[in-house]
Amino acid sequence: MSEMPFSIPTLVYFAAGHRLRRLAARTALPAMLSITLASVGHAQQFPGLVLSQPTPPPQAAPAPPVAAAKPKPKPKPKPATDADATDAASASKGTGERIVMLVNDDAVTAREIDQRTKFLGASSNIGQKAQEIFKNLASSEATNKRFRALAEEIIKQNQNKSKEQVMALIEQKKQEMGASLQRQALDQARGAELPKFRKDAIEEIIEEKLKLQEAKKEGIEVNDDEANRIIKGIAERNKQSEAQFAQGLKSAGVDIATMRNRFKASFAWREVIRRKYGAQVQVNDKEIERAIAALPAGKGQTDTQELQVQRIVFALPGKLDQSAMARALADADGLRRKYSGCKGMETLVKDQASAKYEAAKFVKPSTVTEPVRSMMLGAKDGEMLPPQTATDGVELVAVCSRRALQIDDKQKQQATQELQSKKFEELANRRLRELRQEAQIEQRG
Repeated sequence: MSEMPFSIPTLVYFAAGHRLRRLAARTALPAMLSITLASVGHAQQFPGLVLSQPTPPPQAAPAPPVAAAKPKPKPKPKPATDADATDAASASKGTGERIVMLVNDDAVTAREIDQRTKFLGASSNIGQKAQEIFKNLASSEATNKRFRALAEEIIKQNQNKSKEQVMALIEQKKQEMGASLQRQALDQARGAELPKFRKDAIEEIIEEKLKLQEAKKEGIEVNDDEANRIIKGIAERNKQSEAQFAQGLKSAGVDIATMRNRFKASFAWREVIRRKYGAQVQVNDKEIERAIAALPAGKGQTDTQELQVQRIVFALPGKLDQSAMARALADADGLRRKYSGCKGMETLVKDQASAKYEAAKFVKPSTVTEPVRSMMLGAKDGEMLPPQTATDGVELVAVCSRRALQIDDKQKQQATQELQSKKFEELANRRLRELRQEAQIEQRG
């Protein structure tokens, strides 16, 4: 029993490596956070959070935008004085929080940035990177030497025990080493991403300050109740009490107030965008039809229209070569230049021995393969598409007209919500860029 016919890669890596993902899941937030949040008319994604919006009951047609609530009267601002600045600085020192930045005179403390950095780090998906580090640690010569020394020490100290007992002790030590290497790998993976997390944390906090400032101008106030309701829902979905969930965050170095503040900023910004742009976000039937028709096959795509098409096919020889293909494409391109409309399409093939005309017929877009399908949907009535290869040769397709098909109400409602959400998001991003350009951001030591 003096020689050990095994090494750390076989005893630790294969035994403990499969547990690394589970450990990462226990020490990170993504697995814990699955919540329902109605954001700016759509499900908003936060780093590490999976947000889904419940489907509302079907409606016959989108309801008109709700008139924005009248903002509360704004109190007259008090002119800032040197005494106010001194009081703010003293308050900051009194709580042990150092101001490192001002966003339009709103203070950002070192603790805020530290907390947000930890939150982003804990909610990031670093499992794959941690596994790579773990594999290198487990396979290193230093780790092998350390394990062999421990195994030999166990054997030396337990000469009076059976082989099975000694191997059980070695197995226990192997598992302890594996767990230690897992924690080390996770720490290294997070440490490597720390500069990025800190940069992202600063950007996120700046944007939240701007959002809350804009909400204040609109007379919008957000209390903790809605955020607490969401946090309670997260805890329940993970079969935890709110206290247990808060403790899980705390174990990652994150105060639950960091999550609460994130939600509050999101709720306030949602209301700002609704008030500012609610009347502008309109979706018409044409947009809905195009959105549904553009869905990829197998992803809920349903035909909203049928296209009337005419087709000319240039046959290819049985023994195909590059020159034959090039000739057919050139002939088709030449014929396309002579095209003047669907009515005269059949006459184009009179002097073309290798070309065959197919009369007009209605087809559903879902029966046509890409990229021709998307080209047909995007074509104007009477337009001929560029030459394309087909199973029976080189084809010219003209879209002559189209007719609408009945759309399922549920699918129409879903498409309407998605289009509205997209428009809201574009307007929200545009407004945030404007606020960022106008903002006065002062860095402090």
